[in-house]
Amino acid sequence: MKRILSRILLALVAIVILGMLIPQNLKMPVVGADSNSYNHETFWYEGWGTSIVHKGIDVFARRGTRVNSATIGIVLLTAEYGKGGKFVIVLGPKWRLHYYAHLDEITTKPLALVGHNTQIGTVGNTGNAATTPAHLHYGIGTLIPYPWRIDDAPLGHQKAFYLNPIDYLKE
Repeated sequence: MKRILSRILLALVAIVILGMLIPQNLKMPVVGADSNSYNHETFWYEGWGTSIVHKGIDVFARRGTRVNSATIGIVLLTAEYGKGGKFVIVLGPKWRLHYYAHLDEITTKPLALVGHNTQIGTVGNTGNAATTPAHLHYGIGTLIPYPWRIDDAPLGHQKAFYLNPIDYLKE
């Protein structure tokens, strides 16, 4: 039994390491958008309603504009629920979760393999964005915490699990 458990543990460690080694090469998920399509100061912006802070960026575009996956990965969840409205979650390299929210339409399914040219939805304003112009809320969460990112900001302890998409996006 001890031998089996040690093999399972070794396999899990190998899987985690392999996931960390896959390059992510993130691309702008909203087709035709660039760094002028979002406010560079909104990640972890305070006073963001019931969310307290904004844990992503909002990329503004016309309703119905194509949204592609920003990375290679596997679709974990597609749903319509709460603040995010219609959303998709993709597990990508480095054990990061890519969150695409306020979609007008979802065009993918759970367990689908996606890449940079794979459409996952279209820009909208569903959920708590119903009174705002159409946009994609794009956030990156990490399953492997980064404790050095924790600070005294509101909800600063959660910064270990959220990354600023602007630091990783390529247009």
